[in-house]
Amino acid sequence: MTAIKVPPLGESIVEATVSRWLKNEGDAIAVGDTIVELETDKITVEVPAMTAGVLTKRAHAEGDVVKVDDLLAEIDESATAKGAAAPVAAPAPAAAPAPAPTSAPTPAPAKQTAPPATPAGEVRASPAAQRVAAERGVDLSTVPGTGRGGVVSKPDVIEQAAAGQPRPERAPVAAPPVAAERPSGSRETREKMTTRRKRIAEHLLESQHATAHLTTFNEIDMSAVIAVRERLKERIEKEHGVRLSFMPFFVKAACLALKNYPVVNAQLDGDSIVYKHYVNMGIAVASDAGLVVPNIKDADRKGMLDVSRDIIAVAKRARDGKLTMDDLTGGTFTITNGGVFGSLVSTPILNYPQVGILGLHKTQDRPIAVDGQVVIRPMMYVALSYDHRVIDGQQAVLFLVRVKELMEDPASMLVD
Repeated sequence: MTAIKVPPLGESIVEATVSRWLKNEGDAIAVGDTIVELETDKITVEVPAMTAGVLTKRAHAEGDVVKVDDLLAEIDESATAKGAAAPVAAPAPAAAPAPAPTSAPTPAPAKQTAPPATPAGEVRASPAAQRVAAERGVDLSTVPGTGRGGVVSKPDVIEQAAAGQPRPERAPVAAPPVAAERPSGSRETREKMTTRRKRIAEHLLESQHATAHLTTFNEIDMSAVIAVRERLKERIEKEHGVRLSFMPFFVKAACLALKNYPVVNAQLDGDSIVYKHYVNMGIAVASDAGLVVPNIKDADRKGMLDVSRDIIAVAKRARDGKLTMDDLTGGTFTITNGGVFGSLVSTPILNYPQVGILGLHKTQDRPIAVDGQVVIRPMMYVALSYDHRVIDGQQAVLFLVRVKELMEDPASMLVD
């Protein structure tokens, strides 16, 4: 009998929630099959089987909170031989059409011989891959698996969908059944908060209660950056394979401004202020599981193309549920972009224990005065929330003004 236990979950994480069982008691298990999915406040962990056999026990129900090294399940390896023998005896009864109904109770053994013949998406797909396939109408049997043992992963499904696989007509029809499942006459639905959502809520409340939270605003004329991006994006994509967005410009500008005002990149530790002489730039990413903030390590030492590559890579890992603990720890400053969703102005909450966060917003054409003339320019409101215990108002305002100056004259970033 092999015990499946809660694996190490990462730095400072000692518990998780059993979010989804992928195997039932009595199911045949192959090496590498995902048995259960655990959700922590930062990442989702898929627990695979290290031995083949039959799942004999599930020690916890979905929604239970478990700690590192707790028992999750048990696998009986000796049941493999019995399961393998059954399909050998099966061909004889299967030859007679009449016993077919009687053999209905024994689909489980037959299923064990089936893996080579069954669709890969049915038996050899991760839970995340199955969910995305259902959402996007992707036929898992057509997706080549790149995971361990040929398991179809979430990125495999996303790549297949991006390759232009047409969505079946059933995808739009999926909405009515959801409404049909709602109890008759019900006007409310109660859903238990996930571990991650609870931790996000606790973290935000801690940030509000533990800091002297204040926000200052400014606006940036995006004309110069837009012109540079339009001029270079096609060549950069062709020569370097990188799609140039506005975020790398803001990362570069923020890093340079942090160099001028290092207190904005500091951290309060008791009665000491810890100054960080490096910038691990957190980039807030919205995912299906909630907001996550992976960070770009040593962003201040990287060129804009390297920053672009890193942003694309961590954002993809965030959306695919593949972030590591290293991605999520060690950040010193954060940028969040509500503008991608249409936000015109907001007050971002500090990513505690950091003392500064830069909020970006929607770029919108507005009339402004330039040299005594009213002109229409693409303008963006930016916000800096900061911990007033560490950062004075003057430093916060000057930091934001420096970001504005750099963004309105992007060439100056090359010589700063």
